[in-house]
This record gives sequence, structure tokens and C-alpha cells, in this order.
Amino acid sequence: MSGGPIHFVLDGREVEAVPGESILQVAERYGVRIPHLCYMEGLRPDGNCRACMVEIEGERVLAPSCWRQPVPDMKVSATGARARASQRMVLELLLADMPDQPYRQDSELLLWAAELGVTSPRFPRRPQPPPDLSHPAIAVHLDACIQCTRCVRACREVQVNDVIGFAGRAADARVVFDLEDPMGPSTCVACGECVQACPTGALLPRLVWETGTADELSLLSPLDRSFAGETV
Repeated sequence: MSGGPIHFVLDGREVEAVPGESILQVAERYGVRIPHLCYMEGLRPDGNCRACMVEIEGERVLAPSCWRQPVPDMKVSATGARARASQRMVLELLLADMPDQPYRQDSELLLWAAELGVTSPRFPRRPQPPPDLSHPAIAVHLDACIQCTRCVRACREVQVNDVIGFAGRAADARVVFDLEDPMGPSTCVACGECVQACPTGALLPRLVWETGTADELSLLSPLDRSFAGETV
């Protein structure tokens, strides 16, 4: 996109955005931490997890910062009381359905929950599907799936395999392979793009899961390497 820089206010500080940048991308450049789970660099922003909601002055409802682009003189609160309450609630709701033992210690959900001080969820855990170990290369544990659609976008839009999709609606929504086949007999070609995209370990290399070496993985997206103290 053409045009000059966009000046707006983020948490009381005047910041500068490049045309085409989202509020989330600008915030990360300026060291303002906003939780996000469905967003991943290299994938189309989807705005479905609602973990990155921010408050914009003059607007009644909160906005997803991964999808929303700033405009001149916009005033955004990313870490204020209302925005943080929303962010923590989303993380707590997602944590409620997680297995007792995480499949990856660097689960982005767990890392963000720890950063924002979200610990034991107050909500009951819903029934979860059993593991699918039918594929020789990929272990599927949908009890850790947060339906962020990163695997769907990676499969459809990056690799253009179109194996992973969604079935059901509302509380019955779920990730499926082809026509709800087990992953093994599906048309999956084991490219691994979905594993790289998954933020929680719901999709893991089969060998890593069997050998218990998930702690050795480092699959954080570039935007999230600051968890490990790296420069983004």
C-alpha cells in the first residue's frame, strides 16, 4: 500500500504505523504486549480467537487488533482495564477445555495465560474427542484444539492441499480431515504445515509425541519469540 505513516495513540503514547499494518503488529513493534492465538505471520489474519481485543475510543465494542488497521488520530487502549478483562476471559475460557498435561510446554495459550496471570479456570471442561493416531507422521489430539483455524489456513492457503476443514456449528464445531475421516486414511500428504501452525500441540510430529520430546520443540511464530527473550 502507498501513503505516508499513520500516527495514532496507543495506550496514551503516540505511535507510527506503516500503511497496511494491523494494530497488533504496531503494538508488538512498540513493546505493547497483546495476546493473540489465531494470528500467525505468513497467514491471512482471521480475527476469530478474540484474544487480542482492544478498546478504541468512540466505539461501543472492542475490536480484534490482529485484523483492525489504525487510522490517523485513532486512540487505542490495548492494556487498559476493559481490554485486559476481555483478553483474560478469552484465555480462561480456552484453558478450561485444555488437557491436564499439555502436549507442548511452549503452548502459546499457556504462555499468554501465564503472562496475563490467568491460572485455574473457573469453568467446567467440556467433553473432548479421543486422540487420532492413525497417521504415521502426525499425532492428532483435538482435546488441545482451540479452533484458531491456523491449521486450516496453512493447509488450504499455504500448501493448497485443502485437507483440513471445519464441521458442525457453535459448541459442536470441530476440526475435520476431508469428510470427517481419521487423519491417516485422509488425503493428507504429511507436509507438516499444519503442525508448524498449531499453537497448542493439538497437532504434533508422531515421533515427538511417542518419544516424549515435545519440550525440545521450538515452533513459536516470529511474533512470539519474545516469550523466550528474543528480539522480534
